[in-house]
Amino acid sequence: MNERSYPWEPSPTSLMTDHYELTMLQAALRAGTASRRSVFEVFARRLPNGRRYGVFAGVGRVLEGLEKFRFSEDQLRFLRDTNVVDQMTIEYLENFRFTGQIRGYAEGEVYFPHSPLLTVESSFAEACVLETYILSVLNFDSAVASAASRMIGAAGDRPCIEMGSRRAHEEAAVAAARAAVIAGFASTSNLEAGYRYGVKTVGTAAHSFTLLHDTEEQAFRAQIDALGVGTTLLVDTYDVENAVRLAVDIAGPDLGGVRLDSGDLVTQASAVRSLLDMLGNTNTKITVTSDLDEYAIAALRAAPVDSYGVGTRLVTGSGAPTSSMVYKLVAREGTSGTMEPVAKASSGKASVGGEKFALRRRNDAGVATQEIVGISHEPTDDGDDRELLVDYVTGGELRDGYVGAQAVERARERHAQSVAELPRAARRLSEGEPVIPTVIEPGTAH
Repeated sequence: MNERSYPWEPSPTSLMTDHYELTMLQAALRAGTASRRSVFEVFARRLPNGRRYGVFAGVGRVLEGLEKFRFSEDQLRFLRDTNVVDQMTIEYLENFRFTGQIRGYAEGEVYFPHSPLLTVESSFAEACVLETYILSVLNFDSAVASAASRMIGAAGDRPCIEMGSRRAHEEAAVAAARAAVIAGFASTSNLEAGYRYGVKTVGTAAHSFTLLHDTEEQAFRAQIDALGVGTTLLVDTYDVENAVRLAVDIAGPDLGGVRLDSGDLVTQASAVRSLLDMLGNTNTKITVTSDLDEYAIAALRAAPVDSYGVGTRLVTGSGAPTSSMVYKLVAREGTSGTMEPVAKASSGKASVGGEKFALRRRNDAGVATQEIVGISHEPTDDGDDRELLVDYVTGGELRDGYVGAQAVERARERHAQSVAELPRAARRLSEGEPVIPTVIEPGTAH
């Protein structure tokens, strides 16, 4: 990670929401219920088909956005001119600031169905308007991190490079790079992610650079002259064997690497490795790219590949572009002034009422066996359980260390430790159930 920090401010986030969040606010203000203490919870009812676990990512970005969740004069004028809300609601939003509590799973933590990932406790008004922003960040970032974690598992000790920026919205590209690094990717091609979050950035040249020059030799010489012999040369613009021979002839035994971006990568990598070794370049690395996903990476496990560059499939969640997380009211202040659990009973979309607390149960070997969720109380620790919830915001104030480069490094470490304690079956790419069950303690459900 880059230890340097650079000035960067996130954009305003207050209108990154749905119309009905503000009309609900207006109705609650008129009814006199907007100030009721409320507890909202983010969770996923299920994992994408075949996934053994999910990865919780995006909290740092949510907290960055929370700092900018304010309504400017121009935004309020827009809401007034378009009749989204009435004057009483406009006046409430003029001084909006979140003053409640947010706690949840540590960023980078693995999760399972019904894990209480994020809890927002505040007035109904404050929590209500945050719903869409929170979900839009967490659903995307967690989808990318979950896909990235599967790819890291398939890659083993070979590093993966995130390079999907051109396949996503420009801001989604930065978020995807951040999420991938949290899940174990070694680096990204996205410079904005490097600037904001201190992650390592890499890159050399594309096919266009070779095509720019009259000959492949001219292109290779220009790149080596600019970047040194340790650079990685793209060798499949024309003929791979000729390009490898030419690269070695120009750079010598210290050539850093070659990249393959097309064709049968298993066959190509084996042929290129043999050729490099025969030419004396036993230390020259081979990087492969070209629409890789976790299955393609697993298929390349026996090939002499040194690193993988992953783009499209990563930034689209490798078949699961959303984490299907929801944000539900689970408790609210009743007319008597006490907190009461509430739950949605709709078929297929039911929720469990009551504030949640969670532990990860482990056996004597330190391997996770269950996700224990207590309703309205902390579940009982049997002696080796691991607490899963951390406090992010207290009284509207953000705790230190949960945004920026420091948050990414913290989340990366948390993810590595979390995956390490899962049963071996967690790394299987075949269809299967979540690797550990989520258990609601008896007598606590509503």
